[in-house]
Amino acid sequence: MAKHGPLNGGNGSADKDTLASTGAESPSKLPLPSTNPATNLLIADILLRGASTLFRHSVEKRIAKASSENDDDAQELLDGRTLLTSLGLYGASKLATRSVPGLLIVGGGLVVKTLYDRGKARQRRLAQEESEN
Repeated sequence: MAKHGPLNGGNGSADKDTLASTGAESPSKLPLPSTNPATNLLIADILLRGASTLFRHSVEKRIAKASSENDDDAQELLDGRTLLTSLGLYGASKLATRSVPGLLIVGGGLVVKTLYDRGKARQRRLAQEESEN
């Protein structure tokens, strides 16, 4: 009796006899480091948080270097954060990730801040051009 798999017209589901004869585990079972589910979740959480932190720091450094005149200014920008600034960034990120209204509030605030910064830069540029003429 032929087994029906994805290559021979079946629906792709394998039964226990097929898996036992091939020595394979079921597709839903991944090889995990521990038999304790809580330990596996802890390991995954630590790995995800570590990778996220490394990625965030890398992106912050690149953006600071691209935004600054030289490397010293970029490093000063990154090192000059106060505790209040860090808490504000943490709160904004939590607000933005917890709900759609929170995301809209934080995103809208970032758009307003960007437009404000661009307007100020344009005013400075126009004032400098007028003083040169």
